[in-house]
Amino acid sequence: MSLEGLKCLVIGAGIGGLAVARALALRGAEVTVLEQADAIREVGAGLQISPNGFAVLRALGLSDALRAVGVQAQAVSLRDYHKGEVTRLDLTRLDSRDYYFLHRADLIEVLAEGARAAGVRIRLLQKVARVEPGARPAVYLSNGAVLEADVVVGADGLHSKTRHALNGTVAPFFTRQVAWRAVIPNAEGRGPEARIHMGPMRHLVSYPMRGSKVLNVVAVQERAAWTAESWSQKDDPLSLRAAFGDFGPEAQDMLARVEEVYLWGLFRHPVAAKWHGGGVALLGDAAHPTLPFMAQGACMALEDAWALADSLAGAGDTEARLTRYQARRAERAKRVVDAASGNAWKYHLSLPPLRWAAHGLLRVGGRFAPDRMMRQFNWIYGHDETAV
Repeated sequence: MSLEGLKCLVIGAGIGGLAVARALALRGAEVTVLEQADAIREVGAGLQISPNGFAVLRALGLSDALRAVGVQAQAVSLRDYHKGEVTRLDLTRLDSRDYYFLHRADLIEVLAEGARAAGVRIRLLQKVARVEPGARPAVYLSNGAVLEADVVVGADGLHSKTRHALNGTVAPFFTRQVAWRAVIPNAEGRGPEARIHMGPMRHLVSYPMRGSKVLNVVAVQERAAWTAESWSQKDDPLSLRAAFGDFGPEAQDMLARVEEVYLWGLFRHPVAAKWHGGGVALLGDAAHPTLPFMAQGACMALEDAWALADSLAGAGDTEARLTRYQARRAERAKRVVDAASGNAWKYHLSLPPLRWAAHGLLRVGGRFAPDRMMRQFNWIYGHDETAV
């Protein structure tokens, strides 16, 4: 069904917000995106778009633009922090080869251009003070303005005002893990693979992006000291090098190239109990923040965006359509969030006998049952939200 005449306000010009804006506009809705920043930009560094996320970009008509800025991934190499490669996961064995490494800012640019081309209006410097669900949902801005719409979409991330309007305040749980992120030159000419160096209570992820000219580096450490949940908090590269000082030469070579690094605490947030109400809906991190251990944050936001627009184009009144949206997405989102929350320990085994045994199983599986190793990811990568 066409959404002609439906007036939508989308809060947040991130991945989910821009994707849902284009998806709604292509169906005929009148869409305005409210962004508090003075320009469309994205902090952060690299991300991964696996086939399930790419399926949404393809349906939105953005597949060629994504391919132009991404590095097509071929493998994930799991490595012991001292002894080198344990096993290699061959991504070319997936049913779809559309798995990409790219810079977050490049994806944002693709989505912003796609939204504008579909007729979306993007308003900058629009800081939201609160959201009020109702028969005619309203967005109250910090400058005193009040905007109304038929549907308000909260794509406003971890500290979502929209989530608060629907669910109240729920305190996140500090996981006692912190993460550093940096972008370094790809001095060694790394090919299209991700490498995960696994050590006691720590792991280091790296992969190429931007034409393989640079590497995205994310380092995670378990520690008791509380750290703020902020992507814009800078740290001293020496602190990162000290935390991973016992890792092998390959890791040391990468860390020696880090000139600017950011540090943030990893917090576990519950999946929102209410994703909608009074013409207001949540998507992406506003609905289900996830830890970065499955590389699915961006893909889940893209899946949500398609599902929300598709559900709104269905039969029934607005609340019935939004009820279908939550029913369609909540179980999968929770499964991905839970999988990510439980994944870090696999990389952080501290006891040498346990680590040796686990790495031994990975070697055997990679050598004698590579297809079976990849099938364990079918429930994630094989999902196509556009075909639901």
